[in-house]
Amino acid sequence: MKKGTLKQILLITDGCSNKGEDPAATAALAHQQGITVNVIGILEDDQTEEPEGLQEVEEIALSGGGVSQLVYKQALSQTVQMVTKQGMTQTLQGLVNLELKQILGKEQTMEDLDPEKRGEIMEVVEDLGETSDLEVLVLIDTSASMHDKLPTVKEALIDLSISLNSRVGRNRFAIYNFPGKRKDIDKVLDWSPRLDTMSSVFPKLTSGGITPTGPAIREAMYQFGKKSLLRSFRNNHEQDIENA
Repeated sequence: MKKGTLKQILLITDGCSNKGEDPAATAALAHQQGITVNVIGILEDDQTEEPEGLQEVEEIALSGGGVSQLVYKQALSQTVQMVTKQGMTQTLQGLVNLELKQILGKEQTMEDLDPEKRGEIMEVVEDLGETSDLEVLVLIDTSASMHDKLPTVKEALIDLSISLNSRVGRNRFAIYNFPGKRKDIDKVLDWSPRLDTMSSVFPKLTSGGITPTGPAIREAMYQFGKKSLLRSFRNNHEQDIENA
């Protein structure tokens, strides 16, 4: 199995979407494009009732081929790291299962193998998780109810960057928030290998407004394509110069 680039949208939110298309449907569209959608739902520290947004958080992640997790604010940092890594493993296991079906037949999955073979394949999955390139677009809900949670989100993302620095594969991150001032999403940090570079821009985030989660996921999905197109343009341009 060849190493590739694992692409994730990491959605951090605390409530239900209330504008635009169904976010689960746009998450499914992103998954079709090879982008996993993981979702973290943030609870208030004193919240004891099941939140209204619980079902939506699960549905978005399920449709997006990703992982969902509800978490209290105080445990956010650890959860962001866990969900990102679980999302990587789940994506890789899915790719391995596809290859197994091509080799062994449509009905075969990793669970059908004997324990020894399954263990060998999981070692391959773990190795790929360390060596594959990783692109994570963090999509942050900055609607009004997220105001007091944003400092915790910032610290959690810096911890995520630090925890992933030991990987052999390259890491690239981008951060967008929604709702945007004039668009569905606004760019907070362009693609970068480290999230600690966001310290200067993150305090500029303001909270308020509605929660257009579906349109935000759709726009986030497009950012991967724009980056790939730009890289392709640059490579072609450099090749043209060399051939001139």
